Amino acid sequence: MKYKLLSFFTILSFLINCSTKKNINLNQNFDVKIDTLIMFDKARNRKIPVAFFSPKTDDKISKQQIVIFNHGYGGNKGGDYLIYSSLTKNLASKGYLVVSIQHELPTDELIPSEGKPQIVRMPFWKRGSENILFVLNELKKTRPELDYKHLAVIGHSNGGDMTALFANEHPNLVYKIITMDNRRMYLPKTSIPKIYTLRSNDYPADEGVLPTPEEQEKYHITVKFTQINHGKMDDKGSEEEKDTINRLIEEYLTEN
Repeated sequence: MKYKLLSFFTILSFLINCSTKKNINLNQNFDVKIDTLIMFDKARNRKIPVAFFSPKTDDKISKQQIVIFNHGYGGNKGGDYLIYSSLTKNLASKGYLVVSIQHELPTDELIPSEGKPQIVRMPFWKRGSENILFVLNELKKTRPELDYKHLAVIGHSNGGDMTALFANEHPNLVYKIITMDNRRMYLPKTSIPKIYTLRSNDYPADEGVLPTPEEQEKYHITVKFTQINHGKMDDKGSEEEKDTINRLIEEYLTEN
């Protein structure tokens, strides 16, 4: 797949085209438009490929909510931000603007497989958290009318670890996080932001990653165990598994 390295003003022009004049009813389902581009963080000299999944409409969605999605680790091969389309397209069809970030580049070091994950993988999660923050700040410049008070950040596996770290580092920037079987980074033990996590049936989380039953009750954290394998939470899942993930995440996003 070919990409273009786009300037800030090109991104601005592209994103403005997603919104025009009239308000619309979010109870309807939309066709979905997918656009890919590469942002560039000058401060870190880093390219950040992103995919925008947006409702295909000429009308304006008032206070459109945003979901930032973070993929699981794919060995730096690239393209991982596009293999959760069952979820990202479904959310866009409900009216959300979904921004999926490609976190690993082919030139990056491979994530360590030895050592204590909370130590040796922390620099990789921090880079992911910085990617999320950069993309969020660019969105605020180009689409100030979006609903940033209800930002949701979702991530699977290693992307879920990045999501958990982002919530720990920037609790006031995110309204809800949903992790899909993150196993290493400790979930925040807090009621702000709202915390939801879907668990697989085959890989346990490291000790201390999940809140205790007492902490779940105290902070209103949702821990949902499923019958879905860790590796089937992307587009490799069965239709039933995809439907389950879509249903639960839609429920969490609309819950007050």
